[in-house]
Amino acid sequence: MAFTIVTDTSSNLPTPFLEEHSVRVLPLMYTVNGEELCCLDTEAFNDGEGEAYYASIKEGTRVMTTQVTPQRYIEFLEPLLKKGEDLLFVGMSSGISNSYNSSEVAADELRALYPERRIRTVDTLAASLGEGIAVVHAIEFRDAGLSLDETADRLLSMRQSLYQVVLLDDLMHLHRGGRVSAPKALIGTVLGIRPILKGDEGGHLVVCGKTRGRKRGLAVLAEKYAQLADREKDQLVGIAFTDCPEDAYELRDTLEAIWAPREIMVVRYEPVTGSYVGPGTVALFFEGRDGVRQN
Repeated sequence: MAFTIVTDTSSNLPTPFLEEHSVRVLPLMYTVNGEELCCLDTEAFNDGEGEAYYASIKEGTRVMTTQVTPQRYIEFLEPLLKKGEDLLFVGMSSGISNSYNSSEVAADELRALYPERRIRTVDTLAASLGEGIAVVHAIEFRDAGLSLDETADRLLSMRQSLYQVVLLDDLMHLHRGGRVSAPKALIGTVLGIRPILKGDEGGHLVVCGKTRGRKRGLAVLAEKYAQLADREKDQLVGIAFTDCPEDAYELRDTLEAIWAPREIMVVRYEPVTGSYVGPGTVALFFEGRDGVRQN
């Protein structure tokens, strides 16, 4: 291989897929009841382990997350450089976490230590399968013979065409994360209002709408695909869920029946990004035309 692709667990891609394509994965850490944990076995988490995790959050368990420090990036990346590998890091949005900024600090230090090596970092302005789709494209570009710089530049040029729309269960989880006031969250919950978030141009998750009821919420996600997806592209679509697989697969079946994308990946949210959006969440990721994030 011309270069090695590195990502973090936020990309939410199945572990066997990443291993098959020789993608190295930096684990994001989270803390539950004072115990620091990470999730590298996506197969186990997709089943009973993940169900138990989100059930515990529903019952009030608090999950703490911290940004990745520059030193952790250095410790993870330096052995690869010592083996003579050039590196492309495809990371979680800087609009969601400062971890990406730490990767840039680490990359600068490592470039000084290993001037003969090439290191590029890409801020996907996305998380979960939004970031994952960028990783899949990086694999495709590398395997097609593109250079490290060509691959990184192409990923950067594609960022504003990736659309992310997230259906939350209620506003209470956003309140616990400091996103909305307690009265507003309580009223929204009583009325059965489900907030809808999107990824904006800067990679932040922002509230862009609301709906009532699960069925209507899933219909809104499908409508977003109908309105904004670029059907001239060979669409790779992502659907992520926390503790509601039936919702995720209902949405997948709707998209397959009407529009038949090339592939629809359905995964359970890994624990770090999942702790942010909370139980009852379904998210849809697809490619639109350039600038689609403004919609």
